[in-house]
Amino acid sequence: MGSREEFLEIFYDNIERDGADALLEWLEKTDFFTAPASTKSHSNYEGGLCEHSVKVYKRFLKLLESEYGKEWEKVISKESATIIALLHDVCKVDFYVADMRNVKVGDKWEKKPYYKVEDTLPYGHGEKSVYIISSFMKLSREEAMAINWHMGPYDPRNSVVSYTLASAYKKFPTALLFFMADMQSTYLDETTVE
Repeated sequence: MGSREEFLEIFYDNIERDGADALLEWLEKTDFFTAPASTKSHSNYEGGLCEHSVKVYKRFLKLLESEYGKEWEKVISKESATIIALLHDVCKVDFYVADMRNVKVGDKWEKKPYYKVEDTLPYGHGEKSVYIISSFMKLSREEAMAINWHMGPYDPRNSVVSYTLASAYKKFPTALLFFMADMQSTYLDETTVE
């Protein structure tokens, strides 16, 4: 099963919230299922964004069970965990554009494809995902916190308001676990293309 099919199966099996169908319909009209997850740090190839989202989902469920045991759903619902994981990077929809660049191979220059950023909605990162999702369906405070702060200390807002991240993780421990799931997937499960 490909990442797109796996994403859709997980989505349909776990998300029943009002507005979820409209959000999925919108995703289908965007490049979500074909976009890369990044330009160079992880899953920087066609379909990488969807693949990353599915891998983060699996890591998140493992961390929730590791922290809270088999009955982790008493802490956070499976629907909430799914929304957080599958949709945390919708901020990257229509964000990357394929282009060509010169790369030196040996003593010759060759044109190689790569992805560059063309942000059509410069609203930030985690906060942009919350904004987009919220235009389709209501998020719980816990879901919004986990999505908003999924970049953890790598979020540029931390240089200005560093106490906010610590406060968010203290009040919403699942947000911390989600940051860890995102990092584990990025650095342990995913590859990059040169």
